Amino acid sequence: MLTTIATDIDALTRFGRALADPIRCRLLIALNEAPAHPADLADALGISRTRLSNHLACLRDCGLVVAVPVGRRVRYELADARLGHALDHLHNAVLAVEADRTCVDAEKGCCP
Repeated sequence: MLTTIATDIDALTRFGRALADPIRCRLLIALNEAPAHPADLADALGISRTRLSNHLACLRDCGLVVAVPVGRRVRYELADARLGHALDHLHNAVLAVEADRTCVDAEKGCCP
């Protein structure tokens, strides 16, 4: 398996793609607390193992998590400890949100 280092923009794009889904956000927060096995993650998040598997595949493809073999099982963890620091900062960020505005979908564009 060939591993490459993502450029700055590519890394931010991958991080943003991962954070665009609430389940993936919850997964990243859970893995920031501690590495975990898929069955435990599915139970903790209250989702099916199939759905969890799809989200973990996305996070792996984005380069944010890695699968670590532990005997016959696989444990997931953040690919880099600095991702945990970034998640902590994002989680604690204060957003300047106008009460009458909503965040638009990427397909619709940024501006009305």
